Amino acid sequence: MRRKRPGLPPVLGRGVARGWRKLSGGGEKALMPQPRFAGPMPWVIAIMVALTVIAAAAGLALRNTARAAAAELSGGVTVQIVEANPDERSRQTNLALAALAAVPGVSSVREVPQDELDRLIAPWLGAEGEQAAADANDPAAAIPVPALIDARLTGPATAPRLATVRATLHRVAPSARIDAQASWLRPVFGAIASLQWFALTLIVLLAGALAAAALLAARTALGNNRDTIEIVHLLGGTDAQIARIFQRSIGFDAAGGGALGLAAGLAAVLILGRRFAGLEAGLVGAGALGWSDWLVLALVPLAGVGLAMLTARLSVLRALRKML
Repeated sequence: MRRKRPGLPPVLGRGVARGWRKLSGGGEKALMPQPRFAGPMPWVIAIMVALTVIAAAAGLALRNTARAAAAELSGGVTVQIVEANPDERSRQTNLALAALAAVPGVSSVREVPQDELDRLIAPWLGAEGEQAAADANDPAAAIPVPALIDARLTGPATAPRLATVRATLHRVAPSARIDAQASWLRPVFGAIASLQWFALTLIVLLAGALAAAALLAARTALGNNRDTIEIVHLLGGTDAQIARIFQRSIGFDAAGGGALGLAAGLAAVLILGRRFAGLEAGLVGAGALGWSDWLVLALVPLAGVGLAMLTARLSVLRALRKML
């Protein structure tokens, strides 16, 4: 059973009440007289919040990228007509286009133009290789480039639907190769998922570090003001009232540090976003943050303040229970 703290004689009751009202009115200054931002805790919280904002922005951008890529490629099917003879390749391509258009569940069929194919293979073959691939003067010396057909299904490109498309095309175009576009990016999706888990783990670790900083600050202030706290107890102050003073003070420091951290984190996110936008890559562009993502980032310092105040309150209450 918890022991009661020693009290003052009853004859001093009125004086005690007046003294406690005075101390409770300026209790925060009496218990924690240091000025704002005097200690390291606000700056530590600012660093933690900035890193958390950057990690959260990275996780949200990766999520947007994965969703956009999955939506774009879920029903995509690529058909390659791998035939060295140009005339036979053209014949099979026309037959494959007609056969695909008649397959149930195929919403659109398009043959990729030659100039678009040239742009696709240019990074791999170079300018001379591209010219050799499209050499019209000497077809025998030209590099055979497969014809490419882009087909879109009304739903996901599942294995049974791909088997139906293959069976239909192989009857009219034996040289056809059918692949689901999403399968090409399966390793990329796996890497994106791993990076998302890494960002989430980093956020959890930063939250733990922020809570540890608040705990250390509360314990330090509690130890430095132990005598004052004993006097407050004698004046009739409760543990909850004392914990509220520490909680409020640490909350102010956390709010200031959180605001600085949010500003620094958002600045870093904007700079990195402009850098990646300059790449003009499809997957990178799909990861742009929306208004809801920015709202989530704005809530990071609020969550940090709440965590710091909760940690301070619980740690102070636990320490006060052990004091006489």
